[in-house]
Amino acid sequence: MHTREACVAADRQDPLAPLKARFDLPPGVLYMDGNSLGVMPRAAAARAAEVITQEWGTGLIRSWNTAGWFELPSRLGDKLAGLLGAKEGELVITDTTSLNIFKALAASLRIQQKRQPERRVILSERDNFPTDLYMIQGMIDLLQQGYEMRLIDDELPLDRALDEDVAVVLLSHVNYRSGQMHDMAAVTRQAHERGALVIWDLAHAAGAVPVDLNGADADYAVGCTYKYLNGGPGSPAFIWVAPRHIPDFWQPLSGWWGHQRPFDMTVAYEPAGGIRRYLCGTQPIVSLAMVECGLDVAREADMAEVRKKSLALADLFIALVEERCAGHPLTLVTPRNHAERGSHVSLRHPNGYEVMQALIARGLIGDYREPEVLRFGLTPLYFGYADVWDAVEILKDVLDSKAWDKPEFKQRSAVT
Repeated sequence: MHTREACVAADRQDPLAPLKARFDLPPGVLYMDGNSLGVMPRAAAARAAEVITQEWGTGLIRSWNTAGWFELPSRLGDKLAGLLGAKEGELVITDTTSLNIFKALAASLRIQQKRQPERRVILSERDNFPTDLYMIQGMIDLLQQGYEMRLIDDELPLDRALDEDVAVVLLSHVNYRSGQMHDMAAVTRQAHERGALVIWDLAHAAGAVPVDLNGADADYAVGCTYKYLNGGPGSPAFIWVAPRHIPDFWQPLSGWWGHQRPFDMTVAYEPAGGIRRYLCGTQPIVSLAMVECGLDVAREADMAEVRKKSLALADLFIALVEERCAGHPLTLVTPRNHAERGSHVSLRHPNGYEVMQALIARGLIGDYREPEVLRFGLTPLYFGYADVWDAVEILKDVLDSKAWDKPEFKQRSAVT
């Protein structure tokens, strides 16, 4: 497939290709940053207008009942559940990934305090997404009960780190920087065998790789909806809790939306009977409504086909970079092994930030992460084989011409 003609032919045979028309892609842009922010579904603008002008503008407060606003976190959670190997009633879409990590972490620690109070280690990964680590640090500081954070890395692998002191393991299924993917079932099984509970961060996995939370016997999972699920910038996140854990403890952010009967307006908190107890405050309805537009498209796709195409796109991208950009100081960070790879490819370059800014100026949008990492998202619902070819041609030209070596590309923006 190492000609553009072959890539175009592959696009013609792609069963997912028709779904590209469901998204509003700006002309002249090759978008390879869906691993950070997905593109806008075509239905989103009309849906936003409907919520704002009709449901809010005309329906006003009546829309909590007449437009189904009150049930939206649960109803959308049921839609997402099937993509993650969960069942209806096990997941809600609400709050942010950070807040949902806090909820899951507090709930799992409370369970362990009852069962194995001597365990005082929260285990994570040195290269985990920073918010996961920050939330652990905040929890430890809040509890003041002798907890500590332990981080696995090349020098301390999971097998050695996972001892009798570990209460909870918090890992990202797909690493945000490298794209490396854990074997969820194997890691969960190992943690359970050694007495620990596991929280999975699915931010870079949901909608991109097959996930089977119940099949893996997972305990908790959180993630966002604005990457591969195309819910919009800052769209609400989700939290899934294994049914066996829900009755043990209500989450610590015991806001009124998680109450069994919120409009009884009672003084004492009484948690809702199911996953709704993981809600907190009044929900952001406009943002939630946008999530549904992305979910509807994602649910049309066969996840097996999504995964197959994702791996094929990444294989092609890696091969073309190594073939067309040889001689440049690019280092592949992402695993080649399919079983260990998510849906983005990361490359290191000594001038990675400047290179990415030059690519963006040429219409190829990826993003940059320290240290020196160029990230290229491969989103099968709207990115194709010819797109990969064209992207590598732009990368080659930027590197060959040293177009990145200009003052304007060295100025750091707040968001990279």
